[in-house]
Amino acid sequence: MSDSSEPQPNDKAASPAQAGGLTPVLEQPSPLSGPARLSERPGGGFLHRFFMLRKEAPLWEVVVFGILCVGLVLGLWWFVTLGEPEERRLSPSVLPSPGETFSTFHGLWFDRALTRNTYASLRRVTLGFGLAAVVGIPLGVLAGCFSWFRAFMAPISIFGRNIPVAALIPLTFSFFGIGEQQKIMFIFIASVAFILSDSARAVMDVDRRYIDTAYTLGARRRQVIMKVLVPLALPDIFNSLRLLFGLAFGYIMLAELVKFGGESGGLGDIINTSQRQGPREHILLVLMIIPLVALAIDRVLFWIQRELFPHRYGGMGLLNSAVQVALHGWESLKGLVFKPSPPPHLRSAFPVTRPPGEEAPG
Repeated sequence: MSDSSEPQPNDKAASPAQAGGLTPVLEQPSPLSGPARLSERPGGGFLHRFFMLRKEAPLWEVVVFGILCVGLVLGLWWFVTLGEPEERRLSPSVLPSPGETFSTFHGLWFDRALTRNTYASLRRVTLGFGLAAVVGIPLGVLAGCFSWFRAFMAPISIFGRNIPVAALIPLTFSFFGIGEQQKIMFIFIASVAFILSDSARAVMDVDRRYIDTAYTLGARRRQVIMKVLVPLALPDIFNSLRLLFGLAFGYIMLAELVKFGGESGGLGDIINTSQRQGPREHILLVLMIIPLVALAIDRVLFWIQRELFPHRYGGMGLLNSAVQVALHGWESLKGLVFKPSPPPHLRSAFPVTRPPGEEAPG
């Protein structure tokens, strides 16, 4: 969105659909388009730019205001824990000071095996969420394609999305014990209903005209699903997976309530143990580490998302090109190994000539 001048009638901007090679959708003018663009007109000075509606934030603004927010939180934390323990506004048993908290990081890193427990938590979340994606995406695609299957899966989807996650803990203990399998299946059960629902919605949001065009060109139902609906829904499905992975990572404390034997308890076990036995400073440190790890994973997934779907998210398309090369190679290999036979009406119209003495196959 431009903040310097209002677009002229002759200005032409490529839409995401045009950039991806799809047929552009005709946009109808909105009755609110005139008043809504008043905020884009120049004037009002420096302060006016900060209060423009839905303005794209530049990088410096994101960095500066993000640091300002963190600084205010740390300043408030320092203020309420200032002074000697008996003179503080909040007792050290309730909220330790920043200095006391960060001074225990050495013990968290070495004595509590922070890296090993972080890896254990990531592995459990990745396996559980990956299994949920393997199950939920195909079921969601089928639910988005066929109304009867969507109605069949509706009770499971509604139940899975609305049940309190903590209520799943005794259920998973009963079915899967208290070992590693229980933690993975807890993440799976907590995530699969959301993935199914979002995948079905992504398929249903594909414009009907793409389906009609495919049928007009002679595509079969399976081809429409695999070559039209799924590719067009994949950007929204992947974006939903990226957001839901952060949600699944937030369930890790519930998944790691019980530590079995000599296994790594994970970040959730560090929080639970610190709550019972101390030091309580480790709780605050882990609560800061979990969002940082989740943010790093989210940025990696967002980079993959941009490179896979550059027409939607503005990446360079490196992974998209690699996938296209792999698919073309697979199609060529499949054509060499499995040579398709012509339809019966073409087979009778164009008989195959064979050398003399060669018998026709039985």
